[in-house]
Amino acid sequence: MNTNRQEIIKMAGFIGAAMAIAGYVRHTIQEIWGWFNLTLVIVGGILLLASIALNFKDIIEYFRGRSGRLSANMALLTVAVVGLIAIVNFLGYRHHKRYDLTAEGLFSLSDQTKKVLGGLQKDVKVIKFAKDDDPQLADQMNEFKYQSPRISYERIDPQQRPEISRQYAVKALGETVVAAGDRIERPTATDEQSLINAILKVTRETLKTVCFTDGHEEKTLADAYSQAEAKLKGENYLTKTINLATSKQVPSECAMVVIAGPKTSFLAPEASMLGQYLDNGGKAMVLLDPDTDPQLDDVLKKWAIEVGKDFVLDFSQVGQMFGGGPGAPLVLSYGSHPITQSFVRSMTIFPQARSVKVTAAGGTGVNSSTLLTASPESWGETNLKEGVEPKLDDQDTKGPVTLGAVASKGLGENKEARLVVIGDSDFASNQAFRFQRNGDLFMNSINWLAQDEDLISIRPKQATNRSVTMSGAQVNTFWWLVVVVLPLGIIGIGTFIWWKRR
Repeated sequence: MNTNRQEIIKMAGFIGAAMAIAGYVRHTIQEIWGWFNLTLVIVGGILLLASIALNFKDIIEYFRGRSGRLSANMALLTVAVVGLIAIVNFLGYRHHKRYDLTAEGLFSLSDQTKKVLGGLQKDVKVIKFAKDDDPQLADQMNEFKYQSPRISYERIDPQQRPEISRQYAVKALGETVVAAGDRIERPTATDEQSLINAILKVTRETLKTVCFTDGHEEKTLADAYSQAEAKLKGENYLTKTINLATSKQVPSECAMVVIAGPKTSFLAPEASMLGQYLDNGGKAMVLLDPDTDPQLDDVLKKWAIEVGKDFVLDFSQVGQMFGGGPGAPLVLSYGSHPITQSFVRSMTIFPQARSVKVTAAGGTGVNSSTLLTASPESWGETNLKEGVEPKLDDQDTKGPVTLGAVASKGLGENKEARLVVIGDSDFASNQAFRFQRNGDLFMNSINWLAQDEDLISIRPKQATNRSVTMSGAQVNTFWWLVVVVLPLGIIGIGTFIWWKRR
């Protein structure tokens, strides 16, 4: 009878523990206590405590024995392991480190984003007006806040807090607002680039204008340079087309002048106008294609830069791997300059380029340096003829050929003239803008000319299309190898080994 009583008390303890756990689990799932869940927990707790109290002497005797001590040690070890795991998780939460294993670094913030966030001088609010959380945006903003304490993020239900919705003039559910002071932007997307562009717009005090010359058959913003223009506007620049022939000087609102692949010559007054603009602290990017003579040699000569009358060929085979051919040199070597300082193990391609070199002669105080250099197997061909195989001779520019150069000149009072010269304008056109670092080269040059060095970096990445496309013959070959040859080969090897060992 005593044994039955002890067994019943033990069983009551197990049942009580099960009831208490079941009640708590139901509460966790349903997110409400309710009378049934409370009853389970309370009754279960009473049974468990009663069982412990009635079996207290037996429990003490058990833990005095060898099995009890082993069980107690195991329990202490378990508690210690759980505590250690809790401490590690707490430290990981407070000092977290993420590793991005994707080839493009798709889940890591770009260098440009880190620079922009790290240099913020104003508090920026990012508000998502929606009923439900956006996990992707929340994760993105956690990364932003990790880079800068000036970033804050909040999700607001416009129906529960209509006064905030009216304050920011929210018109639709799901709208995202980026605000700094009284300046507000409403990005249509919440990817890294869109958010950074919005942050730039609300924190930049002034908008700088990039002026593109017209009247010499240059590449136009509406056509060949539409992607470049979209990128400029995304980084808070204004764009404008100017015709120097109809004006007496470079317009004062131009933060810089871009000459993008002119096919006809600049008039003498226009060239003089550009020269005076640079002498007075102006900034310019000159992109000159082969087989053209824009009559700007005298302007560039003052900046110790000379443009070759040649056509750069690259027979290193590297460019041909990307479908460029010898006439599209690929650049892997860059000068030590803020424009290209982040181009480590990066490529830029230049369809139909001419050489650009730094000379010893230049104006007083001019600092010129090489920016882009093609492979050692490149050269500047001066006598390119159809149907005739090009060969390097004494008249050609021997490789490695320089394709771009930069120059600057301090004028006192924190004023500096800056110049970028590249022997190709197609690298920034729509066809090549997205190739590797072509777009970054163009935008970094703009940033350097505008003295926006905090924007000079590599822009956020895009996923590479890694789909495999095979022809019918390749599919058939793959099928025979995988379905027929490989299995039969394995079967044959196994049969041979069995035969030898039998």
